Amino acid sequence: MTDTPNYGFETLQIHAGARPDPATGARQTPIYQTTAYVFRDADHAAALFNLQEVGYIYSRLTNPTVAVLQERIATLEGGAGAVCCSSGHAAQIMALFPLMSPGMNVVASTRAYGGTITQFSQTIKRFGWSATFVDFEDLDAVKSAIDDNTRAVFCESIANPGGYITDLDAIAAIANDAQIPLIVDNTSATPYLCNPIKHGAALVVHSTTKYLTGNGTVTGGCVVDSGTFDWSATDKFPSLSQPEPAYHGLKFHETFGPLAYTFHGIAIGLRDLGMTMNPQAAHYTLMGIETLSLRMERHVENAKKIAAWLETDPRIEKVTYAGLPSSPYHDRMARICPKGAGGLFTIAIKGGYDACVKFVDSLEIFSHVANLGDTRSLVIHAASTTHRQLTPEQQEAAGAGPSVVRISIGIEDADDLIGDLDSALTAATS
Repeated sequence: MTDTPNYGFETLQIHAGARPDPATGARQTPIYQTTAYVFRDADHAAALFNLQEVGYIYSRLTNPTVAVLQERIATLEGGAGAVCCSSGHAAQIMALFPLMSPGMNVVASTRAYGGTITQFSQTIKRFGWSATFVDFEDLDAVKSAIDDNTRAVFCESIANPGGYITDLDAIAAIANDAQIPLIVDNTSATPYLCNPIKHGAALVVHSTTKYLTGNGTVTGGCVVDSGTFDWSATDKFPSLSQPEPAYHGLKFHETFGPLAYTFHGIAIGLRDLGMTMNPQAAHYTLMGIETLSLRMERHVENAKKIAAWLETDPRIEKVTYAGLPSSPYHDRMARICPKGAGGLFTIAIKGGYDACVKFVDSLEIFSHVANLGDTRSLVIHAASTTHRQLTPEQQEAAGAGPSVVRISIGIEDADDLIGDLDSALTAATS
């Protein structure tokens, strides 16, 4: 399925990128569990290595099962191409890799996953890169943070953990004025609820571990290229606009056009960083995506009902769900995420840190795990786990203070989930 402009999301989530296996006629995408691929002849091998022909060389670079997943995610996001890799964190490094060089920086939202804040504030320093964190509600602060060395703007469509929805149109306008790409982590929303590219994003990243796979079985990541950013408009992105020594002076943007970033991600990013997705992980994720729309509809339905119940409970100080009419981001949801605010939000429990610990220890249906986006309902006390490495100020800025519990609503019976939450709140606040 290569030409799919008129198919609906529900059709594309099952068929995009997939074709019956030419050797056996197998209808489900096979797991191509192989390391290498036989070349037709020496000329064929040379053409592949020179990027003169598209094909399979070695599974660190490309694999037929992974290729189907890449095409499917790119199609659902409305992108030109995609590169899958080993995790969401790998996807973030892969996204920055063609853009950055020592001394360069990224402007990032303070409302982000704690692991992302740690990766951007600590780990990327080892590459000679840096990050400036800004509250993306303050558009003037975002503009001011961008300087001559800024090479990307980064945010989450629906921020983890608080469910905050970013004004992608406004942020994209700032990035475009500065002639730098906006990178949007769309993990919490998925392309079913949000299409960042339609709102001006140049690149989209995913932790496919979460909602795309949806069953808590494998880790994975993906970088989607919109194909719309002009990498040659300035001299800021020499990896894409200037001659590449490893390929005899080939210029990626001049040669590959809208697919320049995608080809660079495979030919250099995966070649040298080796953050490869294995074919079994791709297979599990492909099966998960087949039911993505159905699951996201149920996640949203359950989350709305449960968040509304929690908001009226006297044991709760605050619920951050953007799907509630009381949320300051409810109107923005209708514009950025018209099908709903997802299944992720936080609650602040009266009694603080100790009450939160008792709460998570008293749940039966909800699992206390460092994950989200599963069919199962999950919780975590971010201040003592995922955001533990951050300062108290960073925790508060990210919406993960000591009295806050992150809730990832699954697709179980909503009344059963409410009953479980009620019992745990009684135990935590008695």
